[in-house]
Amino acid sequence: MPTSILVLFVHLQTVTMAAGATAQQRLRGDRGQATTEYALVLLAAALVGLLVVAWATAGGGAARISKLFNRVVDSVIDKV
Repeated sequence: MPTSILVLFVHLQTVTMAAGATAQQRLRGDRGQATTEYALVLLAAALVGLLVVAWATAGGGAARISKLFNRVVDSVIDKV
């Protein structure tokens, strides 16, 4: 009887170790993915910012932004 418990324990231990090793290999493959995604989001935000600045400095964009801010401030003041 004790031998069968030992055999069961060895099998369970082997399965657990194999599952753990597989999980570790999977996690190693994703290493650095969050950093890459963060860098891509920062690049996209910088590109959008540059496009807004280019639009604002060319052809009356500054006047439009000024009108927009004035409308926003006026609407906030009216609600207060």
